[in-house]
Parts: sequence; C-alpha cells; structure tokens
Amino acid sequence: MTAAQDVGQSTSQLVVQGVSKYFFGLHALENVSFTLNKGEILGLIGPNGSGKTTLINVITGLLPLTSGKVFVDGMDVTNKPPYQVAKAGLARTFQTIRLFRELSVMENVEVAAVSMGFPRSLARRKALAAIEELGLTPWLNRLAGELPYGHERRLEVARALALEPKFLLLDEPAAGLNEDESDELLAILNPIPQNRNLGMLIVEHDMRLIMRLCHRLHVLNYGKTIGEGTPDEVRKIPAVIEAYLGKTATGA
Repeated sequence: MTAAQDVGQSTSQLVVQGVSKYFFGLHALENVSFTLNKGEILGLIGPNGSGKTTLINVITGLLPLTSGKVFVDGMDVTNKPPYQVAKAGLARTFQTIRLFRELSVMENVEVAAVSMGFPRSLARRKALAAIEELGLTPWLNRLAGELPYGHERRLEVARALALEPKFLLLDEPAAGLNEDESDELLAILNPIPQNRNLGMLIVEHDMRLIMRLCHRLHVLNYGKTIGEGTPDEVRKIPAVIEAYLGKTATGA
C-alpha cells in the first residue's frame, strides 16, 4: 500500500487527497491535499478567486472533481451526491444565507434534523440543542426572516449541527459581521469541535477570527496550496505574505 493510499484509509479524519477541478481548461484547483482531524479547527484562507469555495463544493458533492479523492473516516465519498456525503458525516454552510425565511428558527433547524432520518421527537431534541449552542434560544419561535443578520449566520450553523456531522464546513460564517459580532461568533464556534467531537473547516477572510480560532491554516492561491501550518507558522511564509496577508498582518 502506498503512503497516499494509507492516508486515504485512515479513520477519524476528513482526507482530501490530490484534488483537482478544471472548468473548460481553467485550473480552479490543482492537486490540493489536507487532512482534518476530529476536535480540530482548520482554516482555509486565500485571496478572492483562489478556489476555497470550489474546494468545499467538490468535497461535499455539489461539483464533481476532476481528479483526486475525498475520504470521510476511511469511506471514499469522491463524487458522491450531496445527500450521500451528508449521510457519511459532512455538513456545510454557504456564503449566501439559505434559510427558510417563512419558517421559525425552530422549524428551520428541525427540518434539517428530519432530513437525516431522525424521528420527529429526536429531531426536535437535536434542534433544540443546536439552537441553544448557537445562542438562539430567545429567538426560538421567531421567523427566520425576522432575525438580525448576525443571528441568521448563526442559524445556518445551527442547521448544519442538527445533521450530527463528523466534520463541519463553514463558508465565510463571519461575512458581514462587525467586530463585536465576530468576537461573539468566535466564542460560540471555539468549543464546538471538542464538545461534539467533530472536525471544523472554516473559510474566512476575517483574519482576527481566523488567527484566534484555528489550530492550523491551509492557504490557497490560484487553486494551489502555497502554505500550511499553525497560524504563527503561516504568517511567516513569504508566498503567503505576498499573495494574501501582506506585511501589516505579519507585524513586519
């Protein structure tokens, strides 16, 4: 067995192995690899158009990948349809908020749990737990369309948690938040991987949030990996400084 095959068969990990995605000859992703462990928070960062959302889309089955493999706890989910990827243990949020705005907060989250096949009573308990975890209990019976913007972002995360995922993929959950709202989100997200024994992948441009929240970072530019490591390690990589962080972010 090769080293790459051995990685793919590992358990308790999300393994992205040599993933490439081409659109009519454009290399949106080229040979991207990383692992995400349960209990860990991995930040996926890079300039606009670097392939971050495309990577989440191919991991979760919304887009077919051109080459490479994706494993969830040793199960090959490469190019499986989204509902099968979700059943395998991946849940995600989107850059653009996709709530059922005419349903209540409770109904939004309960529907997500029911979609995983949980009985209604169990789905309700899971929904209540996720809503409490995201600090939304006071808004339980309010329509999703009545929520403040920052709470809409939290509700998206609560819906994803109601799927009981092994790995949670968040696509710009702090987009549009002010500093206070971002700090509140940080405090909410930080304990989730340990409390739920899941791995969290977060795509975000809010460097205040990323640098304090993530255990490791993976940096993309033009669809290629240009750096990975702890936040302190990544902020010192010349290619990352040039392409994305700039000297101000590094303290230089």
